[in-house]
Amino acid sequence: MDLILWRHAEAHDGGFSVPDHERRLTAKGRLQAREVGHWLSSRLPHSPRVLSSPAVRTMETAESLGLPVEVMNELGTGTSPERFLEAVGWPYSEGCVVAVGHQPTMGQVASLILTGEQYSWSVRKGALWWFRVQRSKGGEPVLRLVLSPDLV
Repeated sequence: MDLILWRHAEAHDGGFSVPDHERRLTAKGRLQAREVGHWLSSRLPHSPRVLSSPAVRTMETAESLGLPVEVMNELGTGTSPERFLEAVGWPYSEGCVVAVGHQPTMGQVASLILTGEQYSWSVRKGALWWFRVQRSKGGEPVLRLVLSPDLV
């Protein structure tokens, strides 16, 4: 299984006038999502499953891939790393899953995959963390890539 964690790109802060889940990407965020999405789409395995938190900013980020997006509450801002991993099927699903979500969950999920412990690792806005687990090789997770949007 390949699991690609993708933190949503830069979003407006919204202040008090916009509910958190309705915050949209900024112009910079749309550019980040478009560039990272273009880079990723040319490298994805065949028929990836694209999952997104229900927040507008995550859906906008996920949609930049140009693939169907499945919205899952389990990837939302109030989720736990364990609930997130269960929802995406890690490590037992077949194929590739791209999961677009939020901090601090993304960093906690990454640390749980790599260390078995939950730490508050920082994942930059718009960044990708690409993991692979191969059951034929003992099921050990491998970090294949960390990509910041400013490197695309």
